[in-house]
Amino acid sequence: MKSAALLLLAAAPAFAAGGEFFDDFSQPSLEALRDSGWVLREGTGHPGLPGASFKTSQLSLGGGLLRLKMSTDGTPANTTLAQLCAPRKFLVGTTTARVRFRDTPGSRDPVIQSFFLAGPLKHDYDPDFSEVDFEYLPHGGWGEPQTRLYGVSWHTVRIDPWESFNQASILQGSFDGWQLLTVQVEATRTRHFVNGRLIGEHTGRNVPAKPMAISFNHWLADGAKPGAPRDYEFEVDWVLHEAGKTLSHTAMQARAMQLRKQSVARRDTVADVGLTSECNL
Repeated sequence: MKSAALLLLAAAPAFAAGGEFFDDFSQPSLEALRDSGWVLREGTGHPGLPGASFKTSQLSLGGGLLRLKMSTDGTPANTTLAQLCAPRKFLVGTTTARVRFRDTPGSRDPVIQSFFLAGPLKHDYDPDFSEVDFEYLPHGGWGEPQTRLYGVSWHTVRIDPWESFNQASILQGSFDGWQLLTVQVEATRTRHFVNGRLIGEHTGRNVPAKPMAISFNHWLADGAKPGAPRDYEFEVDWVLHEAGKTLSHTAMQARAMQLRKQSVARRDTVADVGLTSECNL
């Protein structure tokens, strides 16, 4: 493992001082996480069951990991979700997160574990809406029983009644365990990778046009059966964004390791563009 780590570090390109965002979630508390610039979502709204709530208490830190918990008894009133969002200022560049997706054998709750970048939807069919995401459905959902992972680039959407315009690429099967998720956003295309494997390339009006916030969420789609209370979790180890650069997952992983070796727990030199991170999608 040590020799592999040294090879990764040796392969890392030279990184400029500016245009980099990194967080390894070693903050001692949620308050410190908030103070470092993250928005911890509270309240109701999309996505998830109407009537379910996002609560800060569903987020926790420990052992250098961020944990996102989703709790439910199958009813909206007793369903609590988790989400947090970084500042809204990321567009062209490469973003990678190391996450641990979790399956729960025997469960059919339509849980969604997500890593994404998004801006606000100002109105139905907003032409400036921008989002690229990874969404993992360990128990199936959205009308299909299969376990699967999505990489999606969005053009626009109407939430109620639902009508979406996007390009989605899908990998079937379990992704339980640690995964390295990378999305490259360029001027004319996006590319989604899982552990270096290309899921898909998306072009045209699905390419983001406006700055987005890096986000993670854990939510529940329609279809859960009422019953005993149950909890689900997944974890995030670190997230890295390199503005204006198209980089491989190997280079991104090497840079994250390099920053950790230098005892850099967090860095943000991506220029602020004066936008609010609503953290409501």
